[in-house]
Amino acid sequence: MLSQSVIARQQMREKSFYFPAEGEWQKVSPESLNLDAAALNTALEFAMDRKSSSVILLHKGRILAERHQDVVSPSRRYQGTLHGKTALSHVVEDVASCQKSVTCVLVGIAQQKGLLSLSDTVQQHLGTGWSQATPEQESRITLHHLITMTSGLSERLKYVAPAGTKWTYNTTAYSRSLTVVAKVAGMTANEVTRKWLTGPLGMNNSKWVDRKLPSDSTVAANRYGFATSARDLARFGLLMLANGHWENRVILSDQKFLKSATSPSQKLNPSYGYLWWLNGQQFALRGSRRATGSLVQTAPKDLFSARGALGRRCSVSPSWQLVMVRLGDVPDRTGEPQFDQQFWRLLMKFRSRNRDAIHKTHPE
Repeated sequence: MLSQSVIARQQMREKSFYFPAEGEWQKVSPESLNLDAAALNTALEFAMDRKSSSVILLHKGRILAERHQDVVSPSRRYQGTLHGKTALSHVVEDVASCQKSVTCVLVGIAQQKGLLSLSDTVQQHLGTGWSQATPEQESRITLHHLITMTSGLSERLKYVAPAGTKWTYNTTAYSRSLTVVAKVAGMTANEVTRKWLTGPLGMNNSKWVDRKLPSDSTVAANRYGFATSARDLARFGLLMLANGHWENRVILSDQKFLKSATSPSQKLNPSYGYLWWLNGQQFALRGSRRATGSLVQTAPKDLFSARGALGRRCSVSPSWQLVMVRLGDVPDRTGEPQFDQQFWRLLMKFRSRNRDAIHKTHPE
């Protein structure tokens, strides 16, 4: 339960946010926030040099910085994710696993509407046999297990361990949570996403798309991808920064769900919430590898992120009142600093003129 003082501070912050209408987007200069414009530019130049197609920074909803370009010498994998351009000629990309965080919000809205509960078994909605586990093993897997990556299944949906006892980044199992949302809503994935989320937020260049996969492709690969633009994804990040509000409209009012989604959801991997990656934890599991410390040690500790292949990111820092979106091709280079670490190291310097400027109006 959130205290009244915390709720009051949240409401005060939300009132100060700017929510862009269609066809317009206000900007704010780093100088007006007493931030180091040169340092900000250095971080952006680094990002664009590392095959970014788009980078956007929002401060309380206003565009603090924005860059777009066509990626030079794109990889074949990246080319396969392209889905045209917006009216502003910004690229639209299948953002890979960033879609998981979009699904998280849809699950939260469905629960808010009373259409499902995280404690529901997946069998309740998809019937027996949705996995390769025995009916008894399968009967213990809940929606909570799907969105915390603790289903106990392999990527081919075979039984590995009791639900809740093993953390495995499992795209195949997670994707059933979107299937459940569409089923309980009585709509297709695109219909429910447009009605509940992308429509109200003005994410007009976003939709679920069929992926061109061979018929014998591994079941670990989702057959649907979420295609979106950087500005659309920034709107989604702003919704999370504003605690589920969009101007005078409440998209997701369940503050307990939002808090849980962006907090450690289990002890097996504290750097994972409900389909969101969390910074500032003691360790993180990435596949079978355990890394000590924060995911991105140079970034704000309260950062939570939608993370997709090829370095796609939608990251939110409540203490900075900041949303960061990065789209594009794989940014890492052999023998050079890892992109996330270096980008945030450079970005942290932009507030060196006044370290508290970016959130001085509403300190934590």
